[in-house]
Amino acid sequence: MTIGRDSNGKRVVVRYVVPGRGPSGGPAMTDVVGRLVEVDEDAASIERRDGSLARVPLADVVTWKVVPDRPRRTRPASLFSVDELSRITSRGWPAVVSEPLGEWELRASGGFTGRANSVAVHGDPGMPFEDALAAVVEFYDFHDATPRAQVDIGSVHEPAFLDAGWAPGTEARPGAIVQVADLRRPFEPDPDARTTSTADEAWLRLYPRAEDPEVARAVLEGPRTVGFVSIGDPTVAIGRVVVTGEWAGVAAVEVVPERRREGLARRIVDTALSWATERGADKAYLQTMRDNTAALALYAPYGFVDHHEYRYLQPNA
Repeated sequence: MTIGRDSNGKRVVVRYVVPGRGPSGGPAMTDVVGRLVEVDEDAASIERRDGSLARVPLADVVTWKVVPDRPRRTRPASLFSVDELSRITSRGWPAVVSEPLGEWELRASGGFTGRANSVAVHGDPGMPFEDALAAVVEFYDFHDATPRAQVDIGSVHEPAFLDAGWAPGTEARPGAIVQVADLRRPFEPDPDARTTSTADEAWLRLYPRAEDPEVARAVLEGPRTVGFVSIGDPTVAIGRVVVTGEWAGVAAVEVVPERRREGLARRIVDTALSWATERGADKAYLQTMRDNTAALALYAPYGFVDHHEYRYLQPNA
């Protein structure tokens, strides 16, 4: 069955055949509901509420239809589990190389940021823990990188890694605090701000972690719905915002030193959240360092509160 490409961006429900037999003895079927993002010759791609993507072969589609936009969601951001939010944040900062290890995610991106160069530890790796560790080490050896795990503090996995001899590394960013907020009010975009779908050279020059622009762009521009906010000509302030399902992720807010304390960061965040809510986000997350008091002070008026914290662990030498 053909799904109309003119329905891209609309909320749809698609029923399709899956392996096995249904209750009546006929083919088993299931439904997927979400935003239609692409239809190619072979399949339809549908983004669910959590930002995950379902790719449904057109040959398996039984029926489909456009459905009304869902009512405003009421599940508070703070009630999402750590595992749920960890998967959402990973989709918002996708690695150049990503491979599943059960429910874990092996990520490598040429050293650009810890998030994109560590195994995301959530859920079940699908094998005994010792075997999972060996698979992690093998993956990073293959990519000529230090094995590293992003482990949520207080999770069941943290003591297992520590007991196996893994420990914090010596990198400047040992981990991060994840904060969340419900986007309950409208946000006004700054009239002098511009939001583009790619990071131009001026944007990248102001982002201090983009040592390799090619790799940085591969990660930063990876999501389907991402915006790069800038103010000034020449550029004096930047930020990045990504939307995955109902969530917005705000990151990379930077202001040139000589223009700080002028409210530019606030204008960037207002513009980013306006852009995100226009695209269906009603919750937001951010990741920053516990000792980054300036960032915490910037985000506090928006209602951001602590959700969880993670740190990077690696094998002892």
